[in-house]
Amino acid sequence: MQQAFFIARKKKALRKTPCCLRGLTVVKADGNLCESRLKGAISPHEFLRPGLEGEFIEMDPKEGFSVRNFHIQAAKTAITSDIIIYGEDAQAVRMMGWKIASAQARWREKHRGPGPKLPEYNTFVCLAPFREFEKRYAEIVAVDSSGVLTGAVLDFFYQERREMYDMTKASQISQNVWLGPTPEPGNEDEKKYDIMIECSDLGRLNPGALQAVAKGCHDGVKCLDLDFPSSGSIPAPTWSHAQADGILETCAWIWHLAHGTLPTETDADLDGDINMSDTSPTSEKEGRRPRKILIHCADGYTESTMLAIAYFSYSTGRPVADAWLDLHTVMKRNFFAYPTDVSLLSSLAPRLLRESPVCADKDLSEITAMVQNEPKWFASLDGSLPSRVLSYMYLGNLGHANNPDLLKALGITQILSVGETAMWRDGELEEWGADNVLVIQGVQDNGIDPLTDEFEKCLDFIDRGRRNGTATLVHCRVGVSRSATICIAEVMRSLNLSFPRAYCFVRARRLNVIIQPHLRFAYELLKWEELLRGTRKLEGPAPELERAGRELEWGEIAREIALMNRPYAR
Repeated sequence: MQQAFFIARKKKALRKTPCCLRGLTVVKADGNLCESRLKGAISPHEFLRPGLEGEFIEMDPKEGFSVRNFHIQAAKTAITSDIIIYGEDAQAVRMMGWKIASAQARWREKHRGPGPKLPEYNTFVCLAPFREFEKRYAEIVAVDSSGVLTGAVLDFFYQERREMYDMTKASQISQNVWLGPTPEPGNEDEKKYDIMIECSDLGRLNPGALQAVAKGCHDGVKCLDLDFPSSGSIPAPTWSHAQADGILETCAWIWHLAHGTLPTETDADLDGDINMSDTSPTSEKEGRRPRKILIHCADGYTESTMLAIAYFSYSTGRPVADAWLDLHTVMKRNFFAYPTDVSLLSSLAPRLLRESPVCADKDLSEITAMVQNEPKWFASLDGSLPSRVLSYMYLGNLGHANNPDLLKALGITQILSVGETAMWRDGELEEWGADNVLVIQGVQDNGIDPLTDEFEKCLDFIDRGRRNGTATLVHCRVGVSRSATICIAEVMRSLNLSFPRAYCFVRARRLNVIIQPHLRFAYELLKWEELLRGTRKLEGPAPELERAGRELEWGEIAREIALMNRPYAR
């Protein structure tokens, strides 16, 4: 069937433009969309060839085929639409109007042929100043005349950042230690902390800076900014003892600063290093006090992970595997780690426990037993956990599905396999329970196989898990297209969100893995939104709007997705 599809694509007769298409496209004459932008407005260069004569760009690729050509959808929509041109320069608006009208006539003549006639699309010019839109039709103003987002129209970039912030906002993981995203400059959040440790690729190991703070060298500074290496930046096979010492000493000084303690003088060794397991409270007379510390990075879940897990293990006396799991399940933190972080922290695990103040009363044999009693799932961990989209629904890949011990540890007891099947050892399926596994067959990520017919079955299965108080892993092969589509559909259903909002919601929670439902799945989700709107009101751009229409149209959605994916395109 797939072969027949790709062969048929080459036959021009099968690629005629449907005569029923008639959209509406808004064009800003000067092409500057950074200010005075209306909802859905695009630039002329996105669909018009340069030059004085009006002619549409031929957007279809001459060779090959892609099921993710989101970047050409706005232009293809414009060609089959009535077009409205607006702008501040009346002459430029009129000239652009004639140019587009000419392009429409050329395109219609080019595609004239036997069969039903193509509709004649209209071109309108709007000469009203933009302030009239701001004054009378504020609900369709996306960017005001000062270049500021109004919030009246959904912006994918802003919505994703908002979802990321809501997901990763700072929370306490240990006494006086918080983990979260980098606060905006001048934000009130900065005033909550005495020390902020930023983890980044440019960060360096400098426990001496923390030691200086602990000994009172920076008592006059309200908030001290320090740095630390990013997760994944210290590869385990090549790390040095000095780097290991630096990580342990950093954890130790964070502990002392957070608890208002100092190591005893007798614990200093000949090299000047200190045994951090013995502490002495500092007196009020010395002016010492416990410090509030924020471990942060740009997104709140990537660069800070290595330090966060190391310190969580050190400060709680948990083995690294338990710290990895509990930081997610108990402390409710979403984070992304690299395989090198697994190797590095596994190597440091004995020292993290041996030097932890919490384990001061444990002898070496007890600590060794704790380290060696590693759960089976940890040996197969590549660093990343499946992504928690909702409390009862995780999104992951085939590797996660092939690690049932990890899933059980996360509280996941149902698996929804979309087009792929996990490879388990003998007896594991029986132990798991066949009723707790649902496999959707015959759905490939090829742009042909539909998913809509499977929505009801999949969402009922996920909801059964929710009612039973358990979580479901939804996976395909990579966890970005088929399974992501199911998760978006469930978020739309359960949270009453439109497709664009649900897309941003899931995209933010997939962390460093970019979801990529292809064009067919995106269209199916837009139709799913229509179905849901028929039974209840979904969230719109403003709560008071009783609307049955879509929040964003197909061309707008595809364009926004393409812009979001552009930085990651090869």
